Amino acid sequence: MFTRQTPVSTNHPLAARFSHQTYHVRKKFWQFFGGSFYIYDPNGALVLFSRMKAFKLKEDIRVFTDETLQTEALSIQARSVLDFSGSYDIYDSASGQRVGALRRKGLKSSFYKDEWVILDNAEREIGMIQEENAFLALLRKYLLGALIPQSFNAQIGGRTVATFSQHFNLFATKLTLDFSADPQHLFDRRLGIAAGILLCAIEGKQQSN
Repeated sequence: MFTRQTPVSTNHPLAARFSHQTYHVRKKFWQFFGGSFYIYDPNGALVLFSRMKAFKLKEDIRVFTDETLQTEALSIQARSVLDFSGSYDIYDSASGQRVGALRRKGLKSSFYKDEWVILDNAEREIGMIQEENAFLALLRKYLLGALIPQSFNAQIGGRTVATFSQHFNLFATKLTLDFSADPQHLFDRRLGIAAGILLCAIEGKQQSN
């Protein structure tokens, strides 16, 4: 059993930015220290911008409405120091409320296909994000690295609610987040967007090691 999540209210000041069926995430080219991620809507308009600070002992990723950094939309915070394989709390910056959390299965993700657990705001496990193809996952980890883009499937209550698809590019990390299988909004779009950023930031880091 899982608790159905409430879609972002139309009264939310950033509701329009969390209402799209698809998003495209792109990591800034040749940025070695920290990380910047651009999130575009289906028409190619920038709807969110994420910055991950360099050299922080505790991972802290902020998501803004644009590059001016004037309006913060989401906060992604690691629970433990230098915890690249642990839990990340997702906060709605406008309300200050915790939306939920994402927990990486570190050991399994290190040696097999990558997996993340989706938690609601009451810390209940409601779903999973899993790399789709186990064979390609092994081939990518141990032989071909970034030459094989990753594809993830998000499920809540046994139903597919989103897909995360990387695009082959040797010089930049690009990912498409597709919510079209989830018209009922079982998967909070804010959690999904945060997951897309983490997949680019954390899993991308694993591929480059």
